[in-house]
Amino acid sequence: MDEASLKLKIKEQGDKVRVLKTQKAEKDIVEAEVAILLEYKKQLENVTGESGSSSKSKNKFVLKTPKGTRDYNEKEMAIREKIFNTITGVFKKHGAVTIDTPVFELKEILAGKYGEDSKLIYDLDDQGGEKCSLRYDLTVPFARFLAMNGTQYQNIKRYQIAKVYRRDQPAMTKGRMREFYQCDFDVAGSYDPMVADSEVIRIMYECLTALNIGKFTIKINHRKILDGIFEVCGVPENSLRPISSAVDKLDKLPWEDVKKEMTDEKGLDPSIADQIGEYVKYKGGRELLEKLMNDQKLSSNKNAKTGMDDMKILFDYLEIFKILDKVSFELSLARGLDYYTGIIYEAVTEQSGPPTLADGTQITRKTKKESDELDESTVGVGSIAAGGRYDNLVGMFASSKKGNIPCVGVSIGVERVFSILLQKAKLEEVKANEVEVYVMSVVDGLLEERMRICAELWDAGIKAEFMYKAKPKLQAQFSVCDRDQIPFAVIIGKDELSRGEIKVKDMRSKEQGEGGGVLVKRTEMISELKKRLQALSS
Repeated sequence: MDEASLKLKIKEQGDKVRVLKTQKAEKDIVEAEVAILLEYKKQLENVTGESGSSSKSKNKFVLKTPKGTRDYNEKEMAIREKIFNTITGVFKKHGAVTIDTPVFELKEILAGKYGEDSKLIYDLDDQGGEKCSLRYDLTVPFARFLAMNGTQYQNIKRYQIAKVYRRDQPAMTKGRMREFYQCDFDVAGSYDPMVADSEVIRIMYECLTALNIGKFTIKINHRKILDGIFEVCGVPENSLRPISSAVDKLDKLPWEDVKKEMTDEKGLDPSIADQIGEYVKYKGGRELLEKLMNDQKLSSNKNAKTGMDDMKILFDYLEIFKILDKVSFELSLARGLDYYTGIIYEAVTEQSGPPTLADGTQITRKTKKESDELDESTVGVGSIAAGGRYDNLVGMFASSKKGNIPCVGVSIGVERVFSILLQKAKLEEVKANEVEVYVMSVVDGLLEERMRICAELWDAGIKAEFMYKAKPKLQAQFSVCDRDQIPFAVIIGKDELSRGEIKVKDMRSKEQGEGGGVLVKRTEMISELKKRLQALSS
């Protein structure tokens, strides 16, 4: 096509896309039409040698990060590093080792593992005959790793901290992103019922407590109990997972909306949906389990009976681990991923659910008019940690049943935890670097001597810094200490050095009692600083 024809096509296709968006057409349909529009623009660029935008914008581009991603400044990274270190410390305390897996996997490895969420997987262009996708989580790659190395890893406690990718609707301030970190802990291997499961829940509790996020609740349920409920209510077998996926939205949507999805979109009989509605409103603890066990119809169902037996054991172990009071048994918890087979759980805070009006009515989730991003005032943070048992996932990759390895695990939602802690933090008070001592000079620059002292401090394991100028101004050096919250300064001058002395000043004190610092023998500098730093950390 010539230039004029292509411009006409671009206009017509652009109008078509806008109409579809206005009509709230299905996402797949909109994306297909957008792909056609982009192809026309690419053809125009090939014909004209420039983009389809105005000539004024030629060779210009918008400096921004892709939608659903963001940069972090040094103070934000200090908070994030503390989160990672805290979580890693808990994982190691429980005996875990770490592994790493590729950021992208073969497309067939990820396909069919995530139910309705499979549409959120980022597919990559064909590279040399291999169709690949960015990893959606760390669990499926771990299962693939076990299937490939099953003879070596029949049992393992493993943790992994890495980025994953989802084409989800972002809500940046709530930690809902398209590129984000997961911190996973998993136990692989055949053990007695609920032993590993209870420790994993304990690990989730320890992580969230150590992170000091405030009050939280761990919701638990069992996939077999949920399947048993669906079966006794009359849900067809081929609809179990789709209906479970609908129930999973009860933390975001009112029951009326979930029921509508079950009946209108998934073809479930309204009377069956009403029966499910009676069950999923229940939550409690041991008393709820007893009530379910006394439900003759439910207790006669094989799946439900297996799940309830597991829950009885789990409650005993959680009591031993001193976290039973932190747990809420909730039948509305479903977890949307298809690979879960047993116990499921997630941790929530007061900020997890959607905002409500004064009368308690949930605010309807909305999308921003100018983009497909969620209106962040209409969504909550969501769960801050979640996981469950997945006994058959490794077997999907193994060549025989003997290759299957049962697993249970948890993932800590770092981005959502970060969004909560960031709201509580005063960034101006966050120390971004770890420098303990700043070496400065008065009057004369004494650059080489400052460098020499820094080398001594580094050799002694003390974190130190100096200004990269031959003759820095004294006030500029003091300003660095204030800005970076450096607790101590070594101050040197020609007269002091000639006497074999330096000055050590506590930079946290605004009083002038020390004047320019306390005189210390040059040979005692290291021991004096170590003594002060030890007192600071104690």
